[in-house]
Amino acid sequence: MNGFIHFITQPQNLLSIAVGVLVFASVMTLLSSMGGDRNLNKRIKSVNERRDELKRRSRAALQNPGSVGLRHTDEGFQKRVVDRLNLIKLLEDPKLLDRLAEGGYRGPRPITTFYFFRFATPFIFFAIAVFYVFILNDFGLAFTVRLVIVVGAAVVGFYAPNVFLSNQITKRRTSIMQAFPDALDLLLICVEAGMSIEAAIAKVSQEMGTTSVALAEELSLLSAELSYLPDRRMAYENLGKRTNHPGVKSVATAMTQAETYGTPLATALRTMAKENRDLRLSAAEKKAAALPAKLTVPMILFFLPVLFLVILGPAIIRIQDTMGGGGAGG
Repeated sequence: MNGFIHFITQPQNLLSIAVGVLVFASVMTLLSSMGGDRNLNKRIKSVNERRDELKRRSRAALQNPGSVGLRHTDEGFQKRVVDRLNLIKLLEDPKLLDRLAEGGYRGPRPITTFYFFRFATPFIFFAIAVFYVFILNDFGLAFTVRLVIVVGAAVVGFYAPNVFLSNQITKRRTSIMQAFPDALDLLLICVEAGMSIEAAIAKVSQEMGTTSVALAEELSLLSAELSYLPDRRMAYENLGKRTNHPGVKSVATAMTQAETYGTPLATALRTMAKENRDLRLSAAEKKAAALPAKLTVPMILFFLPVLFLVILGPAIIRIQDTMGGGGAGG
């Protein structure tokens, strides 16, 4: 046990562990990109479940107008903890439902999971920090400094679920917007070929599965909601809320207006596709313009030392050989 404690408290061992974790994360990222079809099938399955739920809810409403419809139930340890501690009111976040939808999480279970980890992660991070700083090794730090580290770990744990959700939202939105102009072009082709908007959206969702799983899921869900929601405008508005991007919201508004006022849908799709391509191009230009500033620190830390070593290394070796030869000759 003492050997293990001595091992994990050495800085070089911690650095080796961190490098190993980063390498493992890189390998898992590459492998996850190869499993896009499996992820797509999982997402499409959830969309089909949502479609079946809308069917059941519609039939239940027809058979019993006073019914409130069917809802998913959430039972388990996390649900019991959240209900017993009343965490939904204690840690209430009015924008949580919209943010979870933006991240691709739907139903009551993600809400329970978020509030559970919002409550549990501060204690987990606090316990890990106490065990490492006060029990394993104090690193020669004063008690006040160690106390600040422990409290800081608890604060980080409190905000960790929000940071994770924000990262998921950003990744999902980026994936959607990279493929959205191409999806609009395909949708325009389908509509001009004579397909209905529901069939065109369903077809495009299948075609975009290999490019963006998130976009394929959103389009499949839009097709289901167009078929079973009482107002088609609600389906387009839900798409804009789930993505929370100006480009998608403008497309949803244009499609709603086209159906309301009878304007040509193909013309609106062509205009929206061009605008979204311009948005994608401007985003790429913005990233390219910010690249030199972001590369300054990596160049100073990694490129310049190697460059100096390559340039000055032979000269230093030659000077050492000359001085060594001169000393030997003397």
